[in-house]
Amino acid sequence: MRFIEPPTLAGRDWAILEPLEQKHEAELLEAAKDGELWNLWYTAIAGPDGVMGYMEAALKMRDELGAMPFVVRRKSDGKIVGSTRYFNVDAKNRRLEIGHTWYSKSVQRTGLNTEAKLLLLKHAFEKLDCIAVEFRTHWFNFDSRAAIARLGAKQDGVLRNHQMAPNGTLRDTVVFSIIASEWPTVKAHLKHELSKPRN
Repeated sequence: MRFIEPPTLAGRDWAILEPLEQKHEAELLEAAKDGELWNLWYTAIAGPDGVMGYMEAALKMRDELGAMPFVVRRKSDGKIVGSTRYFNVDAKNRRLEIGHTWYSKSVQRTGLNTEAKLLLLKHAFEKLDCIAVEFRTHWFNFDSRAAIARLGAKQDGVLRNHQMAPNGTLRDTVVFSIIASEWPTVKAHLKHELSKPRN
C-alpha cells in the first residue's frame, strides 16, 4: 500500500482538495490567468504553454516518488483556484513536504489557503501519522514566507545556493516545519484564524 492514497479533502467553508487529474488542465490554466502568476520570477507556475508539462511532471512525481498533487476548489462555487501537493515523501521516517502551492490572485489573503493547509496538515498528522511536515520557499518570496509563518510553522534555516532557477539565478531556500508535538496548538490556531470574520 502507498503511504499516501489519493484522498479528497473537504473543508467547512472555503476549500475542497481533489487529486490532480489530466481533466483539470483547462481549469488550472484559467486559475493561473487570474493574476498572470507565471510572471512572478521567483515561482515556477505554468503559463499558457506549460500547463500540460506542469501536470505531467506532477503526475510523474506522484507515480514515481509517492507525491500527491491536488487541485484546490473554492467551495462556494466549485471553481478551481489553485494547486498544492504533498511531496518529498519519506514514508520510512513519516515525513513529507507541502508545497508547489499557488492560488489565483482573487483568492489570496482569504480563508482559502488557511483552510487548505488545515486540511493537509490534519490528514498528514492524524491519518498518515507524520512526525514532521516541511514547507520551503524562495528567499525572495516574502509573501509566501509570511504566510508559512502565519500558519504556525517555525523556520529551520536557509539552504544557500540551493537550486539553479530556469532564469539562471541561484535560489536560497527558506525551510520551515511543524512537528507532531506542535500540531494540536497549530490546529487550534488555524481554527481560530478561520473563525474570524472576513470580507
